[in-house]
Amino acid sequence: MATAAGVSGTAADSRKQAGKKLVDNLQSDLRALSNEARRKYPPVKEAAESGILKVRTAASKAEDIIPALQAASVEILHPVILGCDTKNPKIVQICLGCIQRLITHEALSVPAGVSVVKMLWNLMESGLEELKLLQTVIILLTTNSIVQGSSLATSLVMCFRLYFTKDSTTINTASAIVRQLVTLVFERVEVEDETPPPEDMDAVRVESLKTVSGKAPASLRPCAKDAFLLFQDLCQLVNADQPQWLIGMTEMTRTFGLELMESLLSRFPEVFIKHPEFSFLLKERVCPLVIKLFSPNIKHSQRLVAPPQLGALDKPYFPISVRLLRVVCILIQQYYSLLVTECEIFLSLLVRFLDPDKPPWQRALAVEVLHKLSVQPSLLKSFCQCYDMKAHSTKIFRDLVNAIGAFIQSLFMQTSLHVPTQQQSGSNASQNPAQPSVLVAGMPVGPGVTPQAAFIYRGVWLPISSNYTPGITKPQILEMLEKVDAPPVPEGYAVSVAYACLLEVVRSLSIIMDGKPEPEACKQVVDTDSEKTALNRELVSSSWCGVLAALSLLLDASTDEAATENILKSVQTYASLCGMLSLTTPRDAFITSLCKASLPPHYMLTVLNPQGGATGNSSPPFKQADLILGHVRTNSQNMAAAVNSAYQGDGDTKNQVVVVGTSLPTASLPIGAQQGPVMLTAKNLQCMRAILSIAHCHGGVLGTSWHLILTTLQHLVWILGLKPSTGGSLKAGRVADSQAVLTTAILTDIPVLSFMLSRLFESSQYLDEVALHHLIDALCKLSAESMELAYTNREPSLFAVAKLLETGLVNLPRLHVLWKPVINHMLEVCQHPHYKMREWGAEAITSLVKAALQHKHEPPLSEDPKCQRTILLPLQELSSILQADIRQKQLECVLQVIQHNGDGIGQGWPLILGVIGALNSEQGENLIRTAFQSLQLVVADFLAVMPCSCLRDCLEVAAKFGSQHQELNISLTAVGLLWNISDFLYQNREKIKTNLANNMENGSHGDKQPMPPFDALWMCLFSKLGDLCVDARPAVRKSAGQTLFSTIAAHGGLLEQTTWQAVLWQVLFPLLDRVKLESGTASTDRSDTSRGINILIHHSRDTAEKQWAETRVLTLAGVARVFSTKRQTLLNLGDFPRAWALLLQFIEISAMSHNAEISLSALKSLQEIIQVSKVTEEDQPVMNGESLDDVVLWTNAWKVWYNIGINSTTPPETNCMPLVYLPSQPYLTTLVQIVPVLFEHIKPRFVAADMSKLITVLRNAVSVPVHGEASPFIVPACYDGALTPLQETVLSVAHILHKEAMAGADNLRSMYPDMFRQLLEYVEFGVEPPRYGNLPTRSVMTMKNATPMSWVTMNYVPFGERSLEMVVSLYEHACRLPSVVHNHVLCSIIRSLRLPLGRKYDCLSQSTWKQAVNSLLVVLDIGLPIARQPDVAEHFTTMWQELATALESFLFTTSVAPPTMTVEEYQRDETIDCKMIQMIRDSILPYTGQAATPEFTAKVMDMLNRGSIHAASCSSFISEYSGQPCYR
Repeated sequence: MATAAGVSGTAADSRKQAGKKLVDNLQSDLRALSNEARRKYPPVKEAAESGILKVRTAASKAEDIIPALQAASVEILHPVILGCDTKNPKIVQICLGCIQRLITHEALSVPAGVSVVKMLWNLMESGLEELKLLQTVIILLTTNSIVQGSSLATSLVMCFRLYFTKDSTTINTASAIVRQLVTLVFERVEVEDETPPPEDMDAVRVESLKTVSGKAPASLRPCAKDAFLLFQDLCQLVNADQPQWLIGMTEMTRTFGLELMESLLSRFPEVFIKHPEFSFLLKERVCPLVIKLFSPNIKHSQRLVAPPQLGALDKPYFPISVRLLRVVCILIQQYYSLLVTECEIFLSLLVRFLDPDKPPWQRALAVEVLHKLSVQPSLLKSFCQCYDMKAHSTKIFRDLVNAIGAFIQSLFMQTSLHVPTQQQSGSNASQNPAQPSVLVAGMPVGPGVTPQAAFIYRGVWLPISSNYTPGITKPQILEMLEKVDAPPVPEGYAVSVAYACLLEVVRSLSIIMDGKPEPEACKQVVDTDSEKTALNRELVSSSWCGVLAALSLLLDASTDEAATENILKSVQTYASLCGMLSLTTPRDAFITSLCKASLPPHYMLTVLNPQGGATGNSSPPFKQADLILGHVRTNSQNMAAAVNSAYQGDGDTKNQVVVVGTSLPTASLPIGAQQGPVMLTAKNLQCMRAILSIAHCHGGVLGTSWHLILTTLQHLVWILGLKPSTGGSLKAGRVADSQAVLTTAILTDIPVLSFMLSRLFESSQYLDEVALHHLIDALCKLSAESMELAYTNREPSLFAVAKLLETGLVNLPRLHVLWKPVINHMLEVCQHPHYKMREWGAEAITSLVKAALQHKHEPPLSEDPKCQRTILLPLQELSSILQADIRQKQLECVLQVIQHNGDGIGQGWPLILGVIGALNSEQGENLIRTAFQSLQLVVADFLAVMPCSCLRDCLEVAAKFGSQHQELNISLTAVGLLWNISDFLYQNREKIKTNLANNMENGSHGDKQPMPPFDALWMCLFSKLGDLCVDARPAVRKSAGQTLFSTIAAHGGLLEQTTWQAVLWQVLFPLLDRVKLESGTASTDRSDTSRGINILIHHSRDTAEKQWAETRVLTLAGVARVFSTKRQTLLNLGDFPRAWALLLQFIEISAMSHNAEISLSALKSLQEIIQVSKVTEEDQPVMNGESLDDVVLWTNAWKVWYNIGINSTTPPETNCMPLVYLPSQPYLTTLVQIVPVLFEHIKPRFVAADMSKLITVLRNAVSVPVHGEASPFIVPACYDGALTPLQETVLSVAHILHKEAMAGADNLRSMYPDMFRQLLEYVEFGVEPPRYGNLPTRSVMTMKNATPMSWVTMNYVPFGERSLEMVVSLYEHACRLPSVVHNHVLCSIIRSLRLPLGRKYDCLSQSTWKQAVNSLLVVLDIGLPIARQPDVAEHFTTMWQELATALESFLFTTSVAPPTMTVEEYQRDETIDCKMIQMIRDSILPYTGQAATPEFTAKVMDMLNRGSIHAASCSSFISEYSGQPCYR
């Protein structure tokens, strides 16, 4: 205890001493800071002195000085931070030294640590004391963990940014510190994981991890959060994205980032596996990043901010590729269990690194990684189980093996482009020391040359650079991290590693299948023998082809005994594995060997298709073999030289050359390659016979090997100079045309070979269906290769096409087997741009169709419509081919079929019609005319024999010709054909109905048809005509529209009731809608109408807008006519009210159009549909004598009329002439003319609100002025007593209302005041024309001065006078009605008459005020007795005052008589004045005490007195003469 206490005391003393020393040092530093800043930086000096006091205070108040200093560290640091802010080098050094003292003594608090980081950041940005700054950062972070979170991120960013400075010392220091700090962050996680987590930790939320943000998951502890955000930002930076945590990063290289990621992944696997959050980063950040960098685009983006200074941008960047592959290797080896799916992608992309177009060092890197993977049998086993054995997964194991084999073969082919020949070896040997001086018999010899283990293949020499040691890998390129430029790959190194890798694959497979023990961690559970067998079969099936191809090549090329032995052992091992699993390949191996032997040396390289190989759709092993051999072929650019070299060097001289010919070009070779002669020996021809014999005798077992055989035969036939002739047989060409040179020894064999070829395909009729399918499939693929060749304008071989035709002709009894594949391929041939192939394909199809139609089928074609359709279908499919020659042959064939088999086509008519109607914009007029002739023939002669179910197709074809734009006359004639077809339907309606009904019964399954099939035909006709009604050409639209509505009118009676609903909703209303849309978007440019054709067009139709207006008028009028003529039929539809409302809506929209033609037509359409008598249906509910439906219909009509009227007649808000549109007088006249007809239907429900609406519309309509240009034709002369049509119609409407009111309708009798108000407004118009909004107008009196851009008001004088007559007449009949009395109608009349009476001589017409006087006298004569009645006198109180004012304004008018008046005219006017005085004397003065007010009496007496004085004092003899009698 004493010892422990002593130790504790010693530690305390030591700590106390350290604290005192720290205080002294701090004071010293602060004094130095104060002295240094004394002159230039007074605030720093003051802060330093204050800091000294704070240090002393903190030290004096606590025994333990360091904690006290830590508590006050923020205040102590204040002068230090101010000093650093000065950026003075001496001051900064003092401050950094002070800070380091505090850090090393752990005297900083967390806030102080944050302040230090911020201060260091500012220094870093200023570029001051970079090394000292790095030293401070590393001390700050390694001393303790007070710096976390954002401050830690800022510290790391500082180090990263200093890593990218220009000073090499700073860069090296920062590099080491960054690596140390990144590792430190994860080491903190390991330390943190050693302590148990708190119980209240949040659960992992994967969804929150998917968004990259600067906030770490809540489920992590602090250190883990920092590590999470650090690794996440490393991924972001390497991915060229902005960091979320390391804010402020301005520069970062992928190489450095990948190195950091690799070190973390390799050193801390337990962190990534233990924490789901880090596992998520692995899957969702690292793996996508690696996949992205695998992309070929990586070579264009090597660095986030600045591209690498070294290395070309168009090549992969070596440092990144090395580091990337090291990361991938670690991911696969250590994290495979977490990244099964991702490893699949890595491995797939890794295979792409072996592609021949990649740089040699990149391919060497990839093969080194594969070698490291192949030495682990458990990994290969896992690859097969997790990928190759899954149904929809990539065959990773298979691709790896194939890639290795393809890589080996590509090494030989690529190197061959640069290997010197024997003739050039002397000059190139000095330049390329790795190449042997001379090749003799395939071996390097010469002075100073030591034989070395190598592979030699066709002149290519690759040394074996290392001995194969099973299970050991020694990569060289992967370890070159210090290299910036890609190093040269040692000669033969790549093939040595690939060779070892291939042997390791076989060794690992043997370990897996032999059941040798595996490491426990790598075991995969296989429960049953069947599963193990399935795994073994999959391993072999996935790899045998690639292994065999590569080992065969290496075996052929090996010159080293040990290497050959290893290869042979591997081949033997693999063969034993195949035998154990009962997988045999003798058939295909034998055929492949035989085909190779039949061709000249080296010729085998050009045989196979580079796309699919020998077998195309064969089993996976063959696909892989084709891939391997495809690599050999693809890189054979110098083939001619290789052939010549082979014959000059190591050709087989033992075989006699019997034929010298040219090689068949293939699509895989560039133009000009292999143009030299090739030679066939007797042995080659003998092998050809063997091939023909095996194909003839055993064709049923060849399966997918047919393609290899036929490819070989095609090349042999080409070399021999055999050409296809009529029927597909092969004959020897003429000597002048043939390029083959035949010796006398072969002349007698050529006919035999040709006969054997023909017998081979004739015997195909004896093959079973599966074998026949394989034969046809091989021929199609071979032909496809020839087509591919012909795309490059090289002469193709027609061997396959000719033999397809020959095979098809002899196998017509098995149409179901051959027809589809043969015809489908011939259709492809017909689309080929090479005229020979296209011509042969069209001829083959037409020949097969004709032969098939002539063949005697069982059952006959007339009883087998499906077979007939199959035969005719190719003709229809030819329609998709744009070439004119193909279409011409097709149409000629169709014409022949119609002429010879028209009566027996039966169910084939839809196909024939489909061919005729296959129009497109690319076809010329000649083809369209030819096709249309066929259609005319069908319509004229074959409608009666055509199945009724095909009539719809005929309609559709005719409509297609109507819609084509190549020939206008054909379109118009096609519309006529539609009319002819409608006549045929009408004349044969009973027969067609019966047949269609029977077809529906036979084909129905209980489903209810929407409409009868006969009606469906009509609907089709209407729909097609409706489509043509919106054609771009006006003539077609007009013709189609007339035909459509004429057809509906003529034959609409044939339709069922329910069909009319479809006519409305599927034809008429959609047509209205489409026409409205097109009309609204039509161009107003005159150039759009003629379309470049110089023709004269009337100005009313010289734009597309005007032409569409005509269409809109025609369409709306036609639909309205249908509603009018077919009203009784349409009324029975359940949704007629909805249709009625929709039609009214279209009319309303059109009526408010600013196009005068459209709007006027819409009103006429509305007028037409309401011109019907009221019909009351007995079975409909009746309301006041009308059916409920009628009430709705006419109510909607009234609403639409009002909307049209109020919207079209409301004055505009603007008075700008170009923007103002006013309806025309005919439009307004038609609008008002609708009222009487419509009123008959709404009369029982016509209420005061409706009257008010009607009056408003009529007043607005009659107030509309006329445009100056139209005024001379519309506005009558000023003194012409005639009314305009609009005024006449308005007054007729008023007369009808009066008449109906007088007839006694209760709802109308109450509207007498409104009627009077309406007419009195018109009376005032005769004196003072109405204003139309704010629109400036000119009076009719000044019409001669009106400009075309002005508005002219109507002549309202006759209109007002006629209205006044109607007022008097109406008052005579209605004066005693309560509504007239109570609403002061008499007062209103007097008030309105006061205007003309007061103006008198100033009226536009002198007859106006005279008529007003007479009308007033008449009205007063009727109304005054009523006003004097006591029971109603109270309703006339205001009338007396108004009467007095009117009398005064008349008798004492301010207007002056015109000086041109004669004495007689004055006397006549005086007589009128006398009548007024007499009325006062006789009708007013005697009754003043009964009803007149005293004011009125006084005013009358005053007027009489004034009149007498005026007469006595008048100086004018005329006034004296005329004035005295009236007041006497």
